[in-house]
Order: sequence, then structure tokens, then C-alpha cells
Amino acid sequence: MAFDSAAIRAVLLDIEGTTTPVDFVYGTLFPYARTRMRDFLEQHAAQPEVASGMEALRREHATESQRDATPPPWLDAPERRVDSAFAYALWLMEQDRKSTPLKSLQGRIWQAGYASGELRGQVYPDVPPALARWKQQGRRVAIFSSGSVQAQQLLFRHSDAGDLTPLIDAYFDTTTGPKQHPESYHRIAAALALPPASILFVSDVTAELDAARAAGLQTLQCLRGGATATRSAHAVLQDFGDLLP
Repeated sequence: MAFDSAAIRAVLLDIEGTTTPVDFVYGTLFPYARTRMRDFLEQHAAQPEVASGMEALRREHATESQRDATPPPWLDAPERRVDSAFAYALWLMEQDRKSTPLKSLQGRIWQAGYASGELRGQVYPDVPPALARWKQQGRRVAIFSSGSVQAQQLLFRHSDAGDLTPLIDAYFDTTTGPKQHPESYHRIAAALALPPASILFVSDVTAELDAARAAGLQTLQCLRGGATATRSAHAVLQDFGDLLP
């Protein structure tokens, strides 16, 4: 793998398709949140955090409606606030949008699922020993995912390999910025107080890796399940056991 391992002081990891199977996200987490979204909004609409999330959805909807997209209408009557937020949230999920307020609401729904034992986070078998190894080497480990920081922490705290959060130093989500924008990686480097070249970003998405490299980070493309790279300029990783052994 073509990167300067001696310079790496932190490993920044994507989740979906990198530490965690894509099917767990799309086949378990998203359907769980979708089927419980309306009840959650109805039951918790008066809570400040949830009310703030619905207001953020309303503002996002107003911006979305000025573009070419056609989201469901937002009904202005206060008593229709939950109906509007629910319809728009479903539309965002169908579009697979990386909406920050949606991700926050999903994280709160998943919190209840993890607490009840209905949900258990999935990670690839090579992930826990790799996290422990890098920690022992004195390297820092951070996560950058479109899911909220809360959702990230829940997944690793309630993983099928046990609580992995003691092995993770920092979490970043879309409040840091879009994953395909170089500026997001500049902000992460600043937050970690590390030179960009000392951070290795691992993801399965080429556009994210391109943005990280443009910001000066080192990069590796994670390809699981025998997948092959397509016109990628990034070195390829298939097993975390091979990374910084």
C-alpha cells in the first residue's frame, strides 16, 4: 500500500462499507428509523431537541423547495407540524440525502433501539483488533460519517464485538461539513491538532478520498467483499489486518 506509514499519527475511518457492512445501514438501521419516525415525532415533539430538529427540517425544506427538487409540501398550521416533518423526513430517506437534522432524529430513534437490545451495531471482524492495535501503537482513531455523532457512538458502544468506544478518540459528522468537500478535512485536521499529512483517511467512496487527498491527507480505498476499484487513484485496502500491522 503506497502511503507513508511512519508519518501517520491518526487513522480517520468512514463507517458504511468500511468498518460496517452497508447492508446493516440500509437493511437494518434505516428501516428501523423509518417505521418509528412518526410515533417518535408525535411522542417527543415538545422536547426542545426534537422541536429544534423539526424546525431545522422546515428551514431545509424551504431551501429545497427553491431548487428543482419536489419535496412534499410543508403545511404551515402548527397542528400539522408533525405531519410535515414526517413526510419530509421520509422523502429525504427515499432520496438518501445526508440531511443533518434528519440524521439527528434518526440517531435519537436508534438510541432507544440500542437501549432495548433490538439493535446491535455490526462491525467487520477485522475492525476491533485493528482499533486496539493502532491505539497500542500510540496512534489516534477518529470516525467521519454522514450519520450523527450520536449514531456513530451508539453503533460502536453497542457493537457485536462489545463496547469499542474506548478505542476511538473523536467523531465527526456533517456538522463538520460534507464528506466530499476538502474543507471538511481541513477542519478535522485542525480539530485533531495534527498536520493533514499525518492523518490517514480510509473510505470506500472515491469522491470522499479525492476530497481528503486534496486537503493533504493520506488515503486508502477500502474494498470489501471482493469489490474492485474503478478508475481510482487511491491505494486499496481489503483487510484491516494489513493496515499498520
